[in-house]
Amino acid sequence: MPELPEVEVTRRGIAPHVEGRLVTGVIVRHSGLRQPFPARLHELLAGRRIQGTKRRGKYLLICFNHGVLIIHLGMSGHLRILPTDTPVKKHDHFDLQIGDSVLRFNDPRRFGLVLWHPAEDGDVAMHEQLARLGVEPLDTENLGELLFRQTRNRSSPIKQVLLAGDIVVGVGNIYASESLFKAGINPKTQAYRIGLERYRKLGAAIQETLAAAIEQGGSSLRDFVAVNGQSGYFQQSYFVYARTGEPCRICRTAVRQIVQGQRSTFYCTNCQK
Repeated sequence: MPELPEVEVTRRGIAPHVEGRLVTGVIVRHSGLRQPFPARLHELLAGRRIQGTKRRGKYLLICFNHGVLIIHLGMSGHLRILPTDTPVKKHDHFDLQIGDSVLRFNDPRRFGLVLWHPAEDGDVAMHEQLARLGVEPLDTENLGELLFRQTRNRSSPIKQVLLAGDIVVGVGNIYASESLFKAGINPKTQAYRIGLERYRKLGAAIQETLAAAIEQGGSSLRDFVAVNGQSGYFQQSYFVYARTGEPCRICRTAVRQIVQGQRSTFYCTNCQK
């Protein structure tokens, strides 16, 4: 699943092609994805100018004067900037036409979202998909202190707390495993048992890991390619994720894999206490 770095890489990729441009048309090829497409999107958006792009967690926001188009890539979705005459493929579900280009949403598993938030409904941050999200990790000072304060009554394993997204948003499975390794924290540790200094290390590790992933174009496993079709490279520098049985890059202990909340977790039993 595309995580925060992949969505930010996508946002940066489409921004130069769409910001300040007029939408000339909208094409939807099915009734919807995880939810139905908004009604009358062509009438809503054709002739309107895109004011900017933003990201909230794993949600991409395309901003207009009269509202915000909210896009979630789901499990397997990706956006591409293509010439308008590019042949349509099987899983191309949505086109935003912009001059002689098109922003095309391809989603084989159809778990993505395309939603509309009208300006009269208030701040898009209050949309039902966004309202309960935690803080943005890259925009939050003293992230470790915040994590410490918000976990005093959390008995769940720290890995699950990070994935929940209600304290800090966008730290998905890959980057939670990598951040916990860098902070030296066992992913099975109950969140309330972790002290302030260790949370400070974790906060810094989360920010460093996400920033590095964005810089390297995200992680490209099965489901993600960037707007230009290129793969990310962060997976080449994983310390633990998807390295089951391989030697830890620090101590040479074999990386272990367990399942937490139906998701695979990877960690070093020696480096992460």
